[in-house]
Amino acid sequence: MTGRIAELDLLRFLAALAVVAFHYLVAFASIWGERPSGLFPGTASVAGLGILGVELFFIISGFVILMTVWGRGIGGFARSRLVRLYPAYWVSVLAVAGVYAFTRATALDPRLSPGEYAVNLTMLQRAFGVTDANGVYWSLWVELRFYLLIGILVLAGVTLGRCLAFMGVWLAAAVAATFVELGPLTEAVDLVVMPKYAPYFITGMALFLIRRFGSSIPLWGFVAAGFALALRSATQRVAGRVEAAGFPAMPVEDWMVIAAIALMYAVMAAVALGALSRLTWGGLTTLGGLTYPLYLFHTPVAVVLIPQLRDTLPPWVVACAATLAAIALSYAVHTLVERPAQRLFRPRARGRRAGGSRATA
Repeated sequence: MTGRIAELDLLRFLAALAVVAFHYLVAFASIWGERPSGLFPGTASVAGLGILGVELFFIISGFVILMTVWGRGIGGFARSRLVRLYPAYWVSVLAVAGVYAFTRATALDPRLSPGEYAVNLTMLQRAFGVTDANGVYWSLWVELRFYLLIGILVLAGVTLGRCLAFMGVWLAAAVAATFVELGPLTEAVDLVVMPKYAPYFITGMALFLIRRFGSSIPLWGFVAAGFALALRSATQRVAGRVEAAGFPAMPVEDWMVIAAIALMYAVMAAVALGALSRLTWGGLTTLGGLTYPLYLFHTPVAVVLIPQLRDTLPPWVVACAATLAAIALSYAVHTLVERPAQRLFRPRARGRRAGGSRATA
């Protein structure tokens, strides 16, 4: 399989917009100065489901990372991930630090020391017990652990049989970690196995293998098992958020979560079966490129912009202005930071591996 899958670029961008909608229209009460669900009552339930945009990212990541490592060694894989993740991330950490150092913004301030911001630059702050500078960084810690697991597979050699064995062992471990009381081992197992998020990555990997090799009972079995575990994980995660914030602030019910996960899986299955391959508009590549910066930068944009506008403009105008500003900043970061970094650090890989190096998660 070669080339970029345009429909995944579109889905990645939609997932990022879902997260933005969740934060801007539901979660960012301290930025608005009041409960956002009261400002946007007609969309609060749908926007609340935007919390699951991260879960869609994880499924896409499982799909694309396996596609990326096929036929590639560990060095190429590590280099591609470093170039993909860190340049924009470093700029985002510095942007967050700058917002709280040079403006009067206080909402969502992590109150970090310069040393703690420096630790955040490693993307390993959670391993050292340091608070994330930006709340969205939690998912990057999950991604990094997924990359380490994939690195084991790459070292062993990526083949269909080894992928099935890898996925089977991981799925069994996730099931055990979910339903078996492990006592003092729980924390260590959660760190490695990631039972709450493993179903999404495993699903993505299985769907890539379906796209590459065709349908089979074992592969669809992995998708079905991932779906069952995902329903449990997603409903529990959203229910925890509802309990913490209160239903008026987060008006999302279990059936809505189940419907959203089912739709997510149906769309990704359509990608695996090639049903969306007619989506070939060239602009989708640009949207895919904006996704990661949009995810990283929409929070500091909101922290700076929304308090400046919320008292003089209607809420919807403010939310749209902040979203457009975040997209514009994301385009600038993608153009001025990410693309030059990619050209600098992997100029030859693009020519040798058109499919692998251009398909980014």
